[in-house]
Amino acid sequence: MPEPEAGTPPESAPATPGTPGGPLFTSLRVDSLSYDRKSMPRCKCLPVNAPTWGQPHTCFTDFPAPDISLTRKLGAEFVGTFILIFVATAGPIVNQKYNGAETLIGNAACAGLAVMVVILSTGHISGAHLNPSLTIAFAALRHFPWAQVPAYIAAQVSASICASFALKGAFHPFLSGGVTVPSVSTGQAFAIELIITFILLFVVTAVATDTRAVGELAGIAVGATVMLNILVAGPSTGGSMNPVRTLGPAVAAGNYKALWLYLVAPTLGALLGAGTYTLVKLRDEETDPPRQVRSFRR
Repeated sequence: MPEPEAGTPPESAPATPGTPGGPLFTSLRVDSLSYDRKSMPRCKCLPVNAPTWGQPHTCFTDFPAPDISLTRKLGAEFVGTFILIFVATAGPIVNQKYNGAETLIGNAACAGLAVMVVILSTGHISGAHLNPSLTIAFAALRHFPWAQVPAYIAAQVSASICASFALKGAFHPFLSGGVTVPSVSTGQAFAIELIITFILLFVVTAVATDTRAVGELAGIAVGATVMLNILVAGPSTGGSMNPVRTLGPAVAAGNYKALWLYLVAPTLGALLGAGTYTLVKLRDEETDPPRQVRSFRR
């Protein structure tokens, strides 16, 4: 076999799902989240003169080229979060405006279906986090690079605010129906949000990082979990499970009641849920090799 040229790095093997740099949604073949395979830095140069062919040219300065891959991830994350917040918040607003037309089941279905379709459509690009608590939990467990966490959270927060003001313009003055505020005591609301986010991240970690889980149905599993949690917690806390689900509508409506609760409880619940699945997950030597699973899309 020909020897590799000097100075040429060997090709690295694809990241193993469930390890640092591995894909979040293995069934969707998410290569975009692998941060072990970094491309060499590229520079765009402003030439001072025009050299002849084969001769180095003189540069006034070098401009580093933007990370196109990360830019696309952030774009997909922004669009996905915008869709989720717009649909999940519009359900309760329509329910308020039309005297209960949606009902609790309709509100839960709006959020669950939105999560499902966004994961299936953008999961292969950005991983479809859609939730700062999920991003932080995956980074803490080394499933996602910390260096990209601030950019992801910025995309999620900005998308939530944009979606909320779009709803304010479309449904004014009924935006208050989409704001998640507790109808129980602060302690009860904190416990409820923590527990339902724990359940959500337990499921997400299973289908996103464990190759033995049925990753082909990741979108359906996560969407169904969101719907289930809202059916349980919707009347009490609004079933947020996501800081930006509460933050954007709160900013647009000017209602910041118990906002800290919806920032802290989901984040703690996400860390506990993801960490718990990591503890109970079987190791490779404890099970038979995973069987080949046929995708329902094929």
